[in-house]
Amino acid sequence: MNHNLEELEKKIGYIFQDKKLLRQALTHSSFANEQKINKVGNYERLEFLGDAVLELVSSDFLFHENPQMPEGQLTRLRSSMVCEPALAYCARDLELEKYILLGKGEETTGGRNRDSIISDVMEAVIGALYLDGGFQAAHRFIHRFVLSDLENKILFYDSKSTLQEMIQTTPGMQLSYVLIGEEGPEHDKQFLVEARLDGKTAGRGKGRTKKAAEQQAAYETLLTLREKT
Repeated sequence: MNHNLEELEKKIGYIFQDKKLLRQALTHSSFANEQKINKVGNYERLEFLGDAVLELVSSDFLFHENPQMPEGQLTRLRSSMVCEPALAYCARDLELEKYILLGKGEETTGGRNRDSIISDVMEAVIGALYLDGGFQAAHRFIHRFVLSDLENKILFYDSKSTLQEMIQTTPGMQLSYVLIGEEGPEHDKQFLVEARLDGKTAGRGKGRTKKAAEQQAAYETLLTLREKT
């Protein structure tokens, strides 16, 4: 485990003074219960703290980056940036799921790839950084791994609604999502979806839910349409 912690520290560019904080941020309650670790030893309290720090940093960023944007639009944009799928997307860039400590039951039912768990751990890591290195350590992490490449991330997060809006400006064009297959065992299934414009394949997506696969397919379709304009 120590080797894994060092590997993760290199990825995030921060060395923890208190390694226990990072380990706690990666510990799911199922593992803590199996190992008979005190309840405080799982990531839930750190997640609570990290969520608040993330909201403050992302709010500050959007406020200063968009001086003319009204409050309602800022709120919607922040929600799309820090929602569960968005944080899981950012966490996977770090391969954060590799380092999570899970109980055997949670592991066998696909918990390591579940957006809800991965996004919670992402927030817990932010909470651990805040406690270990102060606000600046958490701030740097959020800007590097959550708020970077934001234009493409926002396009991905809002891909289905953005694509729908684009299609509505083209009279008569029809958009549909078609499930074309499934992969993997029942507890760890992946869905394969095509986005079709007027019946022709425009993008493909794969995800652990049909909604996630549709989002990926919509994103690929948007990138293709951008290249043509």
